[in-house]
Amino acid sequence: MKKFRKVLDGLSSSSPGGVASPSCGSAAGTPTAHAPTPLDIHVQETLVSENFHLCKTVRHGFPYQPTCLAFDPVQKILAIGSRTGGIRILGRPGVDCYSQHESGAAVLQLQFLINEGALVTACADDTLHLWNLRQRRPAILHSLKFNRERITFCHLPFQSKWLYVGTERGNTHIVNIESFVLSGYVIMWNKAIELATKTHPGPVVHLSDSPKDEGKLLIGFESGTVVQWDLRAKKVDFRIYYDEAIHSVSWHHEGKQFMCSHSDGSLTVWNLRNTSRPIQVTYPHGKILKDGRKESCKPILKVEYKTSRNSSEPFIIFSGGLSYDKAGGRRPTLTIMHGKAITVLEMDHPIVEFLVLCDTPYSNEVQDPYAVVVLLEKDFIVVDLTQSNFPIFENPYPMDIHESPVTCTAYFAQCPPDIIPILYSIGAKQKKTGYSHKEWPVSGGTWTLGSQTYPEIIVTGHADGTVKFWDASAITLQMLYKLKTSKVFEKPKAGEGRTTEVLDEDPYAVQMVSWCPHSRLFCVVGISAHVILYRFSKHDANTQIASLEVRLQFDSDDAVSPSENENNPCFSDPSSHSPLQPGSPGSATPDSVPGLRVKSRALRMPPGYQAELVVQLVCPPQQITSLDINSAYGLLAFGNCNGVAVVDYLQKTILMCVSTLDLYGAADPYQRLTRSPRRNRQSTSDFCMRGLSHFYSDSKKRIRTSYQSLTELSDNQVSIDMERTKSPTSVGGCASRRAMLQQLHGVSMYSHDEHHTTTPYNWSERAESRENSFSRSRSSSVSSIDRDTKEAVTTLQFGESYGRKGEPLPSACLWVGTSLGVVLLLPISIPAEDEDRMEEPVTIGPSSTVLMLKGSVLRFAFLDCGGALIQSPYEVWRDPNGPEDPDRTRRRKLVNFSPWPSHEAGVDGHMAVVCSEKQAKVMLMPSQTVLFAHNVTESSFILRADVVSVCSSVCLACFCANGHVMTLSLPSLRPLMDINYLPLTDMRIARTFVFTNGGQALYLSSPTEIQRITYSQEMADNLQDMLGELFTPIETPEAQNKGFLKGFFGGNAQPFDREELFGEAAAGKASRSLAQHIPGPMGLENMKAAAGGVVGDLARARIALDQRGERLGELEERTALMMNSAEIFSTHAHQVMLKHKDKKWYQL
Repeated sequence: MKKFRKVLDGLSSSSPGGVASPSCGSAAGTPTAHAPTPLDIHVQETLVSENFHLCKTVRHGFPYQPTCLAFDPVQKILAIGSRTGGIRILGRPGVDCYSQHESGAAVLQLQFLINEGALVTACADDTLHLWNLRQRRPAILHSLKFNRERITFCHLPFQSKWLYVGTERGNTHIVNIESFVLSGYVIMWNKAIELATKTHPGPVVHLSDSPKDEGKLLIGFESGTVVQWDLRAKKVDFRIYYDEAIHSVSWHHEGKQFMCSHSDGSLTVWNLRNTSRPIQVTYPHGKILKDGRKESCKPILKVEYKTSRNSSEPFIIFSGGLSYDKAGGRRPTLTIMHGKAITVLEMDHPIVEFLVLCDTPYSNEVQDPYAVVVLLEKDFIVVDLTQSNFPIFENPYPMDIHESPVTCTAYFAQCPPDIIPILYSIGAKQKKTGYSHKEWPVSGGTWTLGSQTYPEIIVTGHADGTVKFWDASAITLQMLYKLKTSKVFEKPKAGEGRTTEVLDEDPYAVQMVSWCPHSRLFCVVGISAHVILYRFSKHDANTQIASLEVRLQFDSDDAVSPSENENNPCFSDPSSHSPLQPGSPGSATPDSVPGLRVKSRALRMPPGYQAELVVQLVCPPQQITSLDINSAYGLLAFGNCNGVAVVDYLQKTILMCVSTLDLYGAADPYQRLTRSPRRNRQSTSDFCMRGLSHFYSDSKKRIRTSYQSLTELSDNQVSIDMERTKSPTSVGGCASRRAMLQQLHGVSMYSHDEHHTTTPYNWSERAESRENSFSRSRSSSVSSIDRDTKEAVTTLQFGESYGRKGEPLPSACLWVGTSLGVVLLLPISIPAEDEDRMEEPVTIGPSSTVLMLKGSVLRFAFLDCGGALIQSPYEVWRDPNGPEDPDRTRRRKLVNFSPWPSHEAGVDGHMAVVCSEKQAKVMLMPSQTVLFAHNVTESSFILRADVVSVCSSVCLACFCANGHVMTLSLPSLRPLMDINYLPLTDMRIARTFVFTNGGQALYLSSPTEIQRITYSQEMADNLQDMLGELFTPIETPEAQNKGFLKGFFGGNAQPFDREELFGEAAAGKASRSLAQHIPGPMGLENMKAAAGGVVGDLARARIALDQRGERLGELEERTALMMNSAEIFSTHAHQVMLKHKDKKWYQL
């Protein structure tokens, strides 16, 4: 712990991270007798650099761009590969692991070493990897890089250490899994086909060993050729030639016949006794046309041929095969054929792959399938085969995060403990029905609730207007509650006015959310420039939604230029300001109606969040850039590029609606220059010619830009735009600040440290300007500012503070931060009595400019004089629709965190933490003197900043556009951590990155996945205990005993020893130039992995020892029973012998 003291007026700071910064307004007045001075501030900081460590924790959501699927039938875990090189391994709820190939190459195929705790991946860069799953974070043990051939298919027989690898050239190689080296045994394509064949058979698309004889390998080539290779004799048993290309092959468990799927939508069945022609050719979905020809069908990409104990009819399951129609094809389908019954399951998305889950891992036993896992491009479902209607299982994983594209996120840690059960009970009524009643079949692994858990909630806003609440406690994610904001508005009708084009897209998209878990107030900002206020209730209600219209219009005749004293402006006396009068929305003209119409009738609202008030911007609606709500004050504030509005949601009135320029009053630090008359006439005539409807359309285009990149499921365009907007002054290849902020906020915002050229305003060029790079100057001095850009309100914060310099007592205030880096303070007068609150008006006093920073203001926070975080006051939740007690009056219960005198320091006042895109400052109130200042970044700019609690203390966490994650101590602003976490950032990450308490953060790593990280060393140390175990020691099931006759006539011809055939002694060494062996990375991670593997081996050995002891005990009991039976038999035999001892043979 370190005690420090900060002294202003030119004295240097004793803190290594602090920068002495004289206060601009220190000469304007002196602190009162109750106000503290910098000499009185003594704070003991407990955070040090050793408290911070950045690492990923867990990834939630559907794997982005999936490519392949695998399942371990013994361990009952499932793996999904993706096009970006990622692997997701899933087990029982809580067992969810994400791993990434460093190369980023697409994963082509996955193969589990069944019940061995290992996984083989084949990637698009022709590399095989062996992953160790006997640890909570899988690691690569070996890699094998093919140099001259491309991998197309892999097959690993059960309980075998030899992997068959097919290549694009048609050759089949064999890899030893233990050493991960190639065997000298190779099946060349020219030996597999007849010598008379003049054409190449194509790549290998299938490899499998015969269920009847493991020494027979079935090789399928793309051209339609199928070969059975005798591994012992090194020759071909038979060859099959078919006219249509082969996509997949599936064996019958007896090994006497197999089925192939073809490109013409046909299924062929081949018997090993006669391979000259198929014994059956079927077109499951093909119809016979009038001329006798078969209807052309789509390819059947995969088929599974499974037998069942309960039925003599096999299951034939395949994807595709539907007939082509004039409409261009039907929806993707999965067909299940069982006897004469054919069931076609239509899917919402294309099928990537499917797997049939069976009870036995042995291919020569009756398979008895019980489920089908279907991996779609954007979904993941499991079908129950044990019921005739084939219902799907309820998915326990959060695979529907992207059901509608995510447009914003919010993260709340250490929530009230009762909020999650309440949301879950309400949300349980929203769940769909009709699921299978059986347990989720992917039930492998083990997971226990960690010791350090607390309530966490993630809120996601979506493009269709829905808001989802997720339980994120203990690094899991489960859906709690779903809210549809579109139900507040009337459905737009086709051809209804000028807004038809806008409403056809995503008019309800959620842009921003604000939630108070204590008061349970929830506020949603929509892309159509509307704000919806919700209250939580356990009871349904029939109410009418109140609606207000606000006009925040920018005066295009005003422009901005910096004053000469820009960096150190001397603000005038705040008392000279005129009080701000409550604004009026004005009368709505026919062209100033909002884009969406609020339902005017009384609505029945189910339990949960119920809409109470809708505030809409009109004429024209500019995107809302900032929002804050306070339940204790009953006030709602929001701002955009034109100004700020304050609404009293209790009285349903607009208290203030002013432009940003009017907020300054006489203390404006900038000179407002007017345009030349010629330029004014040009812009006015251009505006009038274009018309208000065109202006509205262009405005909506700019609004939509903020989330357009988030809703795209392809990163290609984003990456192209990032390359276009690279600037020489950008760090890590990041886009220039202005280009990124225009896409982030949808408006032209700037800070006073930028240099722009003055050009005439042209609405038609705005869309093109977003795609082009912007030159910028990193210098803090400015020669000119673009007159066409607007000063946006970038952040708002209600709180108890001092509205005037030197005030003796704190009061309700609104802190306002702008894109010019200016901090404004508005005092608010609220009636004290609960009865007067609904009758008397709330008044807002004149504003005062208290601080200026470099870059747009991003965050406010307040600390007491002891360095503890001051929470915003709130109203304790009460059910607005609950039964009223006639004996008790319904009074509001408020919880206030006013900055009263600190018991430790013995002084009044508090500290205000202000962070902008470039720097952070800590200011002492009410003297408004700057205690500490720190330039966070020079070469980049901050995208997200939050004051969070970590290790029983507080710090400032920042995420920069160059990918750096930084933490600063409070109040001294000492740098504690600076890690280059993301080499490149895109708009999706920039828009969705959020920090929260407990040293955690999250962002949208892909359009379908949420990545959670931690920057706390304590949580990183406990992470291993919070993750699930992928591997559980389980005894491999024994093979079924065959009858004597069946084993004698139908069993394997002879035992098959692969080591004898493929080992180096028999097959020799493979060519070194063919493949290169790459050992796994060494170091601490591998040591931990080895330790985890040893622990798993010990546990497995212990279980095996216990099982062996049980078997020995059973054997001993059986032996004793046999000995007892033998003694009884001996006694009876002796008695019989004595009885007939002296008798003759004819006397018997």
